[in-house]
Amino acid sequence: MDLLNTLVDKGLRRELPTREEALAVLATSDDDVLDVVAAAGKVRRRWFGRRVKLNYLVNLKSGLCPEDCSYCSQRLGSQAGILKYSWLKPDEASRAAAAGLAGGAKRVCLVASGRGPTDRDVERVSDTIKAIKDQNEGVEVCACLGLLSDGQAERLREAGADAYNHNLNTSEGTYGDITTTHTYADRVDTVQKAHAAGLSACSGLIAGMGESDEDLVDVVYALRALDPDSVPVNFLIPFEGTPLAKEWNLTPQRCLRILAMVRFVCPDVEVRIAGGREVHLRTLQPLALHLANSIFLGDYLTSEGQAGKADLDMITDAGFEVENAGEVTLPEHRAAGGCGSHAPAGDAVSEGTGCGAHAEAGCGSHAGGGCGSHEDAGVCGSVPAPAGAARAETQGTESADAETAGAETASAGARTDLVAVRRRGAGTDLAPNA
Repeated sequence: MDLLNTLVDKGLRRELPTREEALAVLATSDDDVLDVVAAAGKVRRRWFGRRVKLNYLVNLKSGLCPEDCSYCSQRLGSQAGILKYSWLKPDEASRAAAAGLAGGAKRVCLVASGRGPTDRDVERVSDTIKAIKDQNEGVEVCACLGLLSDGQAERLREAGADAYNHNLNTSEGTYGDITTTHTYADRVDTVQKAHAAGLSACSGLIAGMGESDEDLVDVVYALRALDPDSVPVNFLIPFEGTPLAKEWNLTPQRCLRILAMVRFVCPDVEVRIAGGREVHLRTLQPLALHLANSIFLGDYLTSEGQAGKADLDMITDAGFEVENAGEVTLPEHRAAGGCGSHAPAGDAVSEGTGCGAHAEAGCGSHAGGGCGSHEDAGVCGSVPAPAGAARAETQGTESADAETAGAETASAGARTDLVAVRRRGAGTDLAPNA
């Protein structure tokens, strides 16, 4: 296919595809999906070989968010039956992080719900970062705390943070349809603050919210312009009790095409498969490793992922290997470049450019989430809380009748049976999944 040959050639040169080419990837048929994966896989292997970076989420503060993001189980007015708890203490967060690191994770992602941190919150998270780094030599730490005020990114960097995540989530043109309590420009500003403070910037998107192909291309091109070191791709899990509960729009093939498009537009950036991986890619998850070079190990913010051992087995069986702590994630030319050296849209990226000063960092995309975007959470009530498991306050789960009604009205292909609300790990008395 001429299109794919052209995109591979551009990807190997780190040249930006045209918008028409990116749209054409999304428009390919299911019959062509293996060809699309094979082509994008050549680009992925050129810059990242067969390495897969593992990241581990620690949800520092769950639920009770004042923002109204339509996709989020922790949003204002959410009826989802997720765990709700206030800030974990530094030693609690460090113990949670240790489980993921023991399972092979290279990066710990510290996430907290809310519009943005207060200065006291930044101090609290700084103490947590120091506790984790004191006990785990060489660990990368990413913070995801929402919108940042002046000086806060610098304080996190001084505390030892390597990266900061804040997702754009969707296109600027449709952002107001998804969230009204803050703006797209607010999100861009926070990513820029992270860059300016010397943090590795991580920013991504959520697919499956009813957006058009044009919206997907818009947000990916906007991300390329911001030049983050890593781009997490979240697939919406329509969470009962949120406004997008009935938006079951994705198929495994559609998810693969989206990941391929992101790889072609961002060829030398860490692309992470984040929230919704198990629910939407299902048995085609191993194919996605040919497109993305990073995943989350175990559970997400408010939903459960597949077993950590299953993640590791999948990587090995697919012919990939876990990236170890001594390896630099990003390609050498990005490691040599400095933040702010963004090539103009449409120009080939020259050697030594790009925001890769923080090659050891990568991203803390927060699978399924990112700051204030906790779309990873599962369908409300799909897993009952074990007796004594939750340390936190939880809302009552939806009734069986409500779940049945929701399943009947969901679009064909909805797999609510694959979703489970997280009832273990951080904020509970049960061991984490790692």
